[in-house]
Amino acid sequence: MTLWRTPRWLAGSVRNKLLAMALLPLLVAFPMLVIALALWGNVAYDRLLITKVRSDLAVAHGYFEQVLGEVGSGTLGVAGSQSLYAALRQAPTDKYGLSEQLALARERLGLDFLLLYDAKGKPLARAVPTGLSSADATAPIPPMPAGLAASLLPGRTNTQARLLLLEPEALDALAPHLSPRLRIPLVATRNAAPDTREVERRAMVMLSTHPVLDARGQTIAVLAGGLLLNQNLDFIDHINRIVYPEGALPFGSQGTATLFMDDVRITTNVRLFQDQRAIGTRVSQAVRDAVLGRGNTWLDRAFVVNDWYVSAYEPLQDATGARIGMLYVGFTEAPFRLVRYAMLAVMGLIFLGVMALSAWFSLRWARSIFQPVQRMNRTMQLVEEGQSKARVGDISARDELGALAGHLDELLDVIDDKTAALRRWGEELDHKVAERTRELEMSNESLQMAQQQLVKSEKLAAIGQLTASIAHEINNPIAVMQGNLDLMRETLGTHAQPVRGELQLLDEQVERMRLIVTQLLQYARPTEYAGYVESLDLNRTVNDCLVLVGHLMSQTQIEVQRDLLCTRRVGSNRQELQQVIINLLINAIQAMPQGGVLRLETRDRDEGAELRVIDSGAGLSEATQERLFRPFFTTKNDGNGLGLWISQGLVERYGGHIAAANRDDGTSGAIFSVRLFTEPQAPAAQSTRDGRPGSRETGL
Repeated sequence: MTLWRTPRWLAGSVRNKLLAMALLPLLVAFPMLVIALALWGNVAYDRLLITKVRSDLAVAHGYFEQVLGEVGSGTLGVAGSQSLYAALRQAPTDKYGLSEQLALARERLGLDFLLLYDAKGKPLARAVPTGLSSADATAPIPPMPAGLAASLLPGRTNTQARLLLLEPEALDALAPHLSPRLRIPLVATRNAAPDTREVERRAMVMLSTHPVLDARGQTIAVLAGGLLLNQNLDFIDHINRIVYPEGALPFGSQGTATLFMDDVRITTNVRLFQDQRAIGTRVSQAVRDAVLGRGNTWLDRAFVVNDWYVSAYEPLQDATGARIGMLYVGFTEAPFRLVRYAMLAVMGLIFLGVMALSAWFSLRWARSIFQPVQRMNRTMQLVEEGQSKARVGDISARDELGALAGHLDELLDVIDDKTAALRRWGEELDHKVAERTRELEMSNESLQMAQQQLVKSEKLAAIGQLTASIAHEINNPIAVMQGNLDLMRETLGTHAQPVRGELQLLDEQVERMRLIVTQLLQYARPTEYAGYVESLDLNRTVNDCLVLVGHLMSQTQIEVQRDLLCTRRVGSNRQELQQVIINLLINAIQAMPQGGVLRLETRDRDEGAELRVIDSGAGLSEATQERLFRPFFTTKNDGNGLGLWISQGLVERYGGHIAAANRDDGTSGAIFSVRLFTEPQAPAAQSTRDGRPGSRETGL
């Protein structure tokens, strides 16, 4: 009994048998090899990133320990100095001098506070921050809180500072000038552990205490010095510069560092928005449980505030060994993920190319066997059907099959040689005429496109030269004006309060001029202002932009209706897309000064999505529609006419477009449509930046 029966399509054809023999190993072996290498490469790449962030955490930990040591050794050096001992002997008559000496020592060591207590823990003096009067220097020092008195007793010293959590009252007793840095409002954070607190008021400090000894070795005083870590931006930025110096991370990845008190970021260079640090945000519950709960070091991917990072967290312990916070370093994962995908794609392309080349050679060799047989068989069938002009044709094979095919053609050529030659010459002539015609048509189209591109390039070059001159001539007086305003404000000091509003108005106008120059440059040099492309959630971006224009919405009687049904993501730069949407929202708000309805719609479209901004204003006149996207056109007295012009360029940079029209549902108002793609497309050949009708105004 036969276990495997040959398929009919394979048994009846020599050609199919040869193809199966040639292609079967390629179609099975090569894909399995590619999959195995891709899986191995993915695991190896992840391990490489984890190894990198582990070494980064080691560097950050080393610097953190170094600072603890410097705080401790610096305080120890002051406690053992002869000058402090001499000042103590004169303290009853010169307490202000003792405070001055402590202030100099604090400045030299870079500490936030430095206090001196007697051997029984009673306050003697403290370093007065720069700028305080002599009366403040001699003001009574609050008694030491009961919770810290034990740590300041003689005999409880160490060359390294201790990490402590202090209540607000305790820090106020040590350094009241640091109290403003304690209040940290908690920001709602995705995946964080539930918490009813709204504000974090505790302090995380590096505290060092050392005895001051007399000539007989007896303790006559205790010196306490420390550094407050809450909102200590210089400290965390220095850690970040050490761990991630410029150029340390490839592919545009951004390195960050953070200090946590419990699970709250008390100082960080992670950004919540462009210029706002994510202080007050909280770590996810999974990281909190692993690091603070179980005392483990976290080395993995983590969602930090608003992006995925390759992250490392380690617990920070106080003097008793209790876990009171975390030290974090990490870098954005997206650039590495894109590189990994690119590497996998390149590897796949290489294997695909090798497989295609191997298949080509295999098919070519197999074809040398079955093609002559097929062609001779087909030729004989055609001759039997009455087509006397059928031929096998030239065969590259020079073996017996090739010779047999040649003899068959020679026999058929004896009958119809001359007729075939005339027909062949006619066909060749027709082919050459058609080919030459196509070449002339393509040459004409290329010439027209080159002319259009040349005109556009000349326009951009002229505008670029004009813009550069304007930017140079305007930026210099702007800088002088801004410098003089700052000098006036600094010189007048508190006397500037009566004209504070006027000075602020001048600052706003200077900033407006700088924005106009920047927008001109953005139009003239679009490639220099191109942003990093991300895969964005269009619905979320629209909601974020509504928050950013909330202050304008609160001043109007406009009702916002949202119909956000888009499910596809779009490829664009986040800041540039927000700039486009905010410009459309502001234009819509300005079109409805007496109030109205602002409707926002998102829909999926082929290969992307579409955003529609619909207002209930007066609509667009024909004259406005004709000039809508032209530069410097505006219907507002306070506009510069560049907002929608630049917005159109930003959208078209990624292959999209903006269109505008009046509402067609019988009501007044305008509709602005923004078409975006999931993957950025090449800009259209016919750019709409030469003045296509579209929007209401360019009053940015």
